[in-house]
Amino acid sequence: MDKKQKKKLQKIREQLQRARQQLAGQRRQCDDPEEIRRLEQEIARLEAEAEKLKQS
Repeated sequence: MDKKQKKKLQKIREQLQRARQQLAGQRRQCDDPEEIRRLEQEIARLEAEAEKLKQS
């Protein structure tokens, strides 16, 4: 893994952490079920992207 890929992976991890915190807050608040679905999809996309980077 080169320096550029490591930096991108770190950025993805930060985004994942932020999205997970938002999801936890949304689940506690439960105002908008659509927002929960959107956050779950974003987390899945970020995890897939992180896995793809790790494999390359």
